[in-house]
Parts: sequence; structure tokens; C-alpha cells
Amino acid sequence: MAQSYLAIDLGAESGRAVVGRFDGARLALEELHRFPNGPVRVLDSLHWDVLRLWSEIQAVLALAARSCGGELAGIGLCTWGVDFALLDRAGALIGNPYHYRDRRTDGMVEEACRRVPREEIYRQTGTELLQVNTLYQLLAMALQRAPQLELADRLLLLLPDLFNYWLTGRAVCELTEATTSQCYDLRAGAWARGLLRRLGLRDDLLGEVVPPGTILGPLLPAVAAQAGLATATAIAPACHDTQSAVAAVPATGDDFAYISSGTWSLVGIETVAPIITAESLAANVTNEAGVEGRYCVLKNVVGLWLLQECRRAWAQRGERWSYAELTALAEQAPPFGPLVDPSDPAFLPPGDMPARIQAACRRTGQAVPETPAEIVRCVLESLALKYRWVLERLEELAGRRLATIHVVGGGAQNTLLCQLTADACARPVLAGPVEATAVGNLLVQARARGELGSLAELRQVVRASFRLASYDPHPSERWEAHYARFLALV
Repeated sequence: MAQSYLAIDLGAESGRAVVGRFDGARLALEELHRFPNGPVRVLDSLHWDVLRLWSEIQAVLALAARSCGGELAGIGLCTWGVDFALLDRAGALIGNPYHYRDRRTDGMVEEACRRVPREEIYRQTGTELLQVNTLYQLLAMALQRAPQLELADRLLLLLPDLFNYWLTGRAVCELTEATTSQCYDLRAGAWARGLLRRLGLRDDLLGEVVPPGTILGPLLPAVAAQAGLATATAIAPACHDTQSAVAAVPATGDDFAYISSGTWSLVGIETVAPIITAESLAANVTNEAGVEGRYCVLKNVVGLWLLQECRRAWAQRGERWSYAELTALAEQAPPFGPLVDPSDPAFLPPGDMPARIQAACRRTGQAVPETPAEIVRCVLESLALKYRWVLERLEELAGRRLATIHVVGGGAQNTLLCQLTADACARPVLAGPVEATAVGNLLVQARARGELGSLAELRQVVRASFRLASYDPHPSERWEAHYARFLALV
């Protein structure tokens, strides 16, 4: 008899809830609900509306109870990384959690490196130095003498830990999320408390860390009763959505790279140990804990955020395009046009992204894309070439050839981007599953309940359950010349 599991996947643009029914060999998905998500501006700050998200989670539990007859073998929740919640002595939330794109972290990487050398921060954490990281958010709050930080009794790293606390009453930090924070020492397997103290930060707020696949326990009685769930157990999957997606990569060997493609593009490889060297620091790659003791060495690339913000800006002007329509327009635009570096800090905050892309092209002496078709083509070709740049760095660090690229997540639906990636990187691309985060979430839950024995078995279920799209590369001298132009930008 198939067991039913619920995956709640909170993304930076939207949330979704999926029931997975696992019969021991295949996984069948039923999407229950989708809802929008995004930053809320209050005065000059960006926040997450966590109470609305909690309301959506409660609504999802009720939908799942009706779909599954009141019984679920597991409930797993995952989100983006780095953002966190502070609790007081009574366990109540202090303030609205900040959004990682809030500008209070401007200059915080440089400030941290004035206090502790850049090399030392990286040696201890193995984490890419990005201003969005929890470490720099905490430093900004400390420098501003934020009263929330002074009042806090407990820091829950990170947002899925907060929601799991509200579901079960158990306050723990899941490992994959903790390793996004730059507050965790991967090689020591513990919080980097000494580093925090040297930066002038409190180290007494950090709690117990648990591995992915930890069974947290039953729902609180009031939560279960409101949802109409007779039996349900909360399980911490890989709570960082990237690591849930990586668990669902349908690979068979280790000579692959993955791109978890969504608002961010996480481009990486799997390893048996973190890679923390002078060379990995120079490439500014990050190390995260994954499932089954694996590590993921990856680079955060600003991904479809560029396209999302362009679409939003055009909609404000009355030009409403679907993503499929924008991709179709870009397919008709001339290839090998202007390029931008997707990781340009100018693209990080919300705003008029078409104007920023045009300004970047103007600043670098290129033809300026004018139409939506030309701008989208610029974005997609730039992303494909950035992927190649990252893959070459990863091959140097790992000392092995990456023969295949697996694209998982929402970006797997963008056929033009997948083909451009194959062409730019000169290697085949396998795209899918689209709902990789939910799939990995569900199957890690099943593994926690003893229905799967290994990560290899989990990935076999993915291959058996979902159709993949294949893209053969068409490398050319024009792509090589295009890449040379891109290298001049980055």
C-alpha cells in the first residue's frame, strides 16, 4: 500500500504544497496548492511575511488531510537559505524576519574582513562570502545595536526551523540550512562560535543541529486538530531547498554537475568531503552539507531572478507576458548579442531590471538591448555562459571532467535556456524533474521512515517516476568567441 507524504516548498517567488504517494518503486505527485511569496517593504526595510506563510502552511495541512483521509506518513518543509528568526525567552517571535535582499548588509562583507581576515572566515566555514549570508545579517544588526538581537534568547537557523518549531514545538536547526549561514564550521561539524566571538557577535543563540531526515515528532495537538489530521509526523528533510533538489538529481555516477534552477541558479557538484582551499576561496565557491553525508560544492548565481524582475517591471507598464511568451520572443531574437554578468551586485535588489541590464550593456560599450525579446535573450545567454564559467572552476577544484549537466527545478521548463546551456558548455543537458525540491523532500522523508535504503535508491525512484528532457550540445566557433567576450566582462 502506498504511503502518503506532504512536501511544503517555500520559494522566494512562490510556495507550493505537493502530496507524494510512494509505492516502494515509483512516486506519484499531486499538487494541492500554490501561493505567491515575496518581500514586504516596511519603511526602508525588506521583510518576509512569515505569519501569512504560516497561515498558508496551516491551510495546506487541511487540504492534505482531506486528500489523504486524515493520515500522513510524513510532513516535510524546505525553504531558501540564510534568513532567520529570533525568539524571546517565552519562545515568541521577535519582529519580522528580514529578507536577504535588504540593503542593511551593504558593506558588511568588507567590515567582517576588517575584523577577521577573509581567508580565516572561509577556512572555518567553507562558505562563499556573500552579503546575503546570515553572518553578515547578524553583523549588520550588531553594528546597528538592533534591539531584537539584544532581546533574543534563541536564534533559529533558519526559517524552516521556525515553521518546524510552530508545527511540533521542537526547536532545532537542520544541518543543510545551517551550512548556508556562514556560521557553521563544516570540518569541525559544529557552530563556528570562535569566529562569531571575534566578529563581536553573540554565540549563545545557536541551538542543536540535526541531520537531514531527522524525525521531529508529531504535530502539536492544536495544529493537528485544526487541520483534521489524525496521524502526522513532521520530518526535517534537507530543509535547504537546494539540497532537497540535489537529492532528486537523477544521476547514476559522479561525473555530473547540477544546476538547481530557479530564482537563484545553484551550480555545483557532489563530493565526499568539503573543498576548502586557497583555490576554492579564489573562486568564491561554497560548501554545503547534503544528504547521506555528501557535500555539495557550488556557486550561487543570480538566476531567473533577472527574468522575474524584468517581467514584473514590464507588467507595471502594462506589458503582461507569461514566461513562456517571453521565452518564445527570445527564440526569435538575434543570437550572440550583448551580455551581462548575472552576478553583478547591481542586479541583487528589486527594481527596474530592464533598465539595469541596459545600463550594464551601455557601461561596457555593447549594443543596448531595447525590446523585451532582446533583453530576455541577453539574460539567457549570459546565464548559460556564467554556468560554463562556474563549471570550469568546479572541474579545476575537483580534478575531474564533468560529462553531463543535470538541470532541475523550475528552470528545467525553459527549453531555450536548457539548449543554450548545452551549447555554451559543450556537454549534454538532462532536464528534470521540474518539482525537484518537492521530490527530494518527499523521498528523503520516505528514506527517514525506512522505505528507502540509500541515496542511490532514492535517485533510482526519480528516474523511474519522471520523464527527462535531453538537450544535445551544438558547440561552435561563435560560442567560443561569445565566451571570450563574456570572460572580458567577469
